[in-house]
Amino acid sequence: MRILAIETATEACSVALFEDGQLLDARHEVLGRGHAERLVPMIAELPGKGRADAIRVSLGPGSFTGVRIGLATARALAIAWGAEVMGYPTLALVAAMAGRGATVCMNGGHGEFFVQNFDSRGEAMDKVRSLPPEDAANAVLQPLIVGNRASALGDSTGNTYEISEILPDAQHLLRIDPGQFTPLLSPLYGRSPDAKLPG
Repeated sequence: MRILAIETATEACSVALFEDGQLLDARHEVLGRGHAERLVPMIAELPGKGRADAIRVSLGPGSFTGVRIGLATARALAIAWGAEVMGYPTLALVAAMAGRGATVCMNGGHGEFFVQNFDSRGEAMDKVRSLPPEDAANAVLQPLIVGNRASALGDSTGNTYEISEILPDAQHLLRIDPGQFTPLLSPLYGRSPDAKLPG
């Protein structure tokens, strides 16, 4: 069985192809912007042009546009290939990459941080929250902080933590706690929408 992993929720864009639990090939590029232009070509560079029996795609939270590009691509390929598609939270992938219990801190909108704590098995200890730095400092439950805003969060706490600045990478998909996968392909925004309906 082949699995294609797609990760587009941050400035990094990555894809990976697995067969029977083994990594066949992967691509990882830090783009900032341009996921729409690079994602499909990156998939096409994989063996068999990335064709798989199943697709796993990031649901965020993260870049609004990036998440939607990944989801749209996953849905289109699932229809074309007759593949099963499931989603996963980006912060769960970052926690899995840490390899042990960690507080994950990723860039959020409006100067806030997405923060969530995971135990040593990769299970979520709380819900993802979008918090200003001063509040995020009080949400740290683990001695290790990982993610692209790990250093900023560590600095804001005034305490000493182990820090690992990492971006999500699809080649680590199989490390994710299986309980994190869902067939519900709705983006995880991590915060309330900025726009409000008129009263």
